Amino acid sequence: MTGKPATINDVARAAGVASSTVSRAFARPGRVNVETAERIRKVAADLGYRAGPVPRPAPRGRTSMIGLVISDVTNPFYDEIIRGAQAAAGRAGRTTLLADAQENGVTERDVLERAVPLVDGLVLATSRMSDSAIRQVAKQRPVVVLNRIVAGVPSVVVDNPRGARRVAEHLGELGHRRLTYVAGPEASWTDGVRWRALREWGVHAHRIGPYEPTVAGGAEAAHEFARRPTSAVVAYNDLMAIGLVRRLTAMGVRVPDDVSVAGFDNIFAAELVTPALTTVAAPLHAMGEAAVKAVLAGAGPSAVTLPTRLVVRASTSRRHGKAWQSMATTAAAAEARLP
Repeated sequence: MTGKPATINDVARAAGVASSTVSRAFARPGRVNVETAERIRKVAADLGYRAGPVPRPAPRGRTSMIGLVISDVTNPFYDEIIRGAQAAAGRAGRTTLLADAQENGVTERDVLERAVPLVDGLVLATSRMSDSAIRQVAKQRPVVVLNRIVAGVPSVVVDNPRGARRVAEHLGELGHRRLTYVAGPEASWTDGVRWRALREWGVHAHRIGPYEPTVAGGAEAAHEFARRPTSAVVAYNDLMAIGLVRRLTAMGVRVPDDVSVAGFDNIFAAELVTPALTTVAAPLHAMGEAAVKAVLAGAGPSAVTLPTRLVVRASTSRRHGKAWQSMATTAAAAEARLP
C-alpha cells in the first residue's frame, strides 16, 4: 500500500468480509468465528491496520476543549445530552468538540485517535468500544463514560434496572403476563442491563434482535415480533418503539388494543406520535452536565447514578382478553401486501 494508513474498509475487502465483521473481530472477538477472526487479524497486521487509538504527544498547556463522542448524531436521544454538556463546558470557559461514531466501535477509535491531541478531556456517550480500548484512552486524557460502567473509569449512568422494573411492573398491573423485549445494538451495555432487569421482574419475557436502534430497526423487528406475539412489547429505545408501532399499525395490528408498546429515553417525539408512547424517561440534560463536570474535576473511577421515571401515555393499556393471539394471522396477511 501507499503511505496512507489502512482503514477498516481496506481490511474488510482484503479479508473478504463486511466492515462490521472486522469491527466485531477487534471489539467483541467472541462473536466472530475463530478462523474468520484469525484471518482478519492477519490481514490487518499485513496492511499495518491499527484497531486502537495511537498515543500521540499531548499539546503543551490547556486546549480549553472537551471532546464529546456520541454513537449517532441523528438520534434525538443525544440532543439534551449535548446541550447539557455544552452548558457545563461553557460555564467553565471551555468549548465542546462534538464527534459522531456512527454506531461503530472501530470508527469511534479512529475518531478518538484524531481527537485526543486536541482536547483536555473526553466524554464517551454510549460507547461501542471494548472496555480495554476505553481504558487505553483514559490513560491519555481524563475520560468519563456515559450510559455504561467500565472498571477503573468514571461514569455517569441512569438507573436502568429501576426503569426496566418499573415498566414491567406497569405492564403487569395492566394484566400483561408475557412480554417481548426488542433488543438494540449487541455492543450496548445498556441493552444488557435492561434485558436482565426485565427478566428478573416476575413476568415471562423473551428477547428478539438485535436490531439497529432506529425507527427502521423497530419496523424490521415488527415482522419477527408478529410471528411470535405477546400482549406487550418493550423496545430498547423510543425510536425503535415508534418504528414498531408504525409497522404494526400498517399490518393491521391495533396499539394498544391488541398489543401494548413501551420504550426508553422519553425523546421529544415520544409524545408526538399516535398513540403517544409510554416510556422510561432519563434526565438527559443532567447526564451531559454531570459528565463534563466529572471530566473537569478529574473524578475518580466511580459511577454517578441518576434517577429514571416512568411516563405513562396512550400506547399501553389493559390487556384485552386474547385479542393479540390473532395477531400472527392478521400480520401475515398484511405482510404479504406490504412493499
